[in-house]
Amino acid sequence: MNRISRFLSRPVAMAAVGLSLLLGASSCASSHVGVSSDFDHSVNFRAYKTWGWYPQQMTDTEGGPAKGYESFFDKRMRTAVEAEMGRKGLTQVDKNPDIYVAYSAKVEDKQRVNYPYSPYGFGYGYYGYGRGMNTVSQYKEGTVIIDIVDAKRKELAWRGMGEAQIDNRTISEPEVYRIVGSVLGNYPPTDGRNSQANR
Repeated sequence: MNRISRFLSRPVAMAAVGLSLLLGASSCASSHVGVSSDFDHSVNFRAYKTWGWYPQQMTDTEGGPAKGYESFFDKRMRTAVEAEMGRKGLTQVDKNPDIYVAYSAKVEDKQRVNYPYSPYGFGYGYYGYGRGMNTVSQYKEGTVIIDIVDAKRKELAWRGMGEAQIDNRTISEPEVYRIVGSVLGNYPPTDGRNSQANR
């Protein structure tokens, strides 16, 4: 039996391996953004060239004490969206845009059940080493929804949603850029009509 085999044959060693894999999985989960989107399949998104903020967009989506100024979150969201739209070749205008952009966001408390990994069925639980002992961890999840509205028809053309684990009650600047970039990474959508228009 070589050194690695002898090490892994020890129960405490197996518990340590399971814990390290669990922590690695938790680290990966915190950087992941779950993204979904839907859109009007009759729309030719390649025809859109200009955009503007939806006129009825709330100035403070965090529900602050005053409505006459933007919160840090709103400033971060607007900066991130404007940067992403610019990368897609869309020009921001103040009047008569092809599309309007609106967004909403929320932070919720969530729970995750952690299942320790071990090929021998052993794990590292609340009370140390044991078999089949799971832990429940608390975390915060930030959700951002971005809507793109056809300005002439005044109808929703595209909606994207991103969900990610965050560190605080508000979504930080790096997290905003990460989530917005992931959500708008699906825009414009590609179906038969829009793929042909892109050729």
